[in-house]
Amino acid sequence: MSKTCCPNPAGAGVPAPTSLPCPENGARAKRVGLRTVKALVRHLPFRMPSTQYYFCEAPECDIVYFAADPSAPIFRRADLLVRVEPKEPGEDVPVCYCFGIARREIADELARTGRSSAAERIRSEVKAGRCACEVKNPSGRCCLGRIARAVEQLREASSRG
Repeated sequence: MSKTCCPNPAGAGVPAPTSLPCPENGARAKRVGLRTVKALVRHLPFRMPSTQYYFCEAPECDIVYFAADPSAPIFRRADLLVRVEPKEPGEDVPVCYCFGIARREIADELARTGRSSAAERIRSEVKAGRCACEVKNPSGRCCLGRIARAVEQLREASSRG
């Protein structure tokens, strides 16, 4: 996420909270850049307000983006151009949006080699300046944490069954 952020409803000079409860389920939602919202929402309304948005990642919740400002539009899964992981944990939903790495690819590599090189490949691409998390990942953040969790979950699942 960029260090500059859009104006927030709290007013000039007052930073927006880093998280807010989702209006639908109360789960903690993290701040996301307006650039991310604008890049991934299918149809933006005219006069889209420049306000701070939040990303709700709760799997059971249909809301993806909301703002503290009640007059700002709420965006749901169907409003986005991409499927949102972890809301849609299917094998073909990207875990890494910049490089198209999905759970299936990680699971296949684990089955073939006993390890996943996804994190190393992503780090290499990031180092080369080829990532675009802010405009490709619905969370607006780097995917490396999610990749590590996905690898661990898939390892656990394969050892159980």
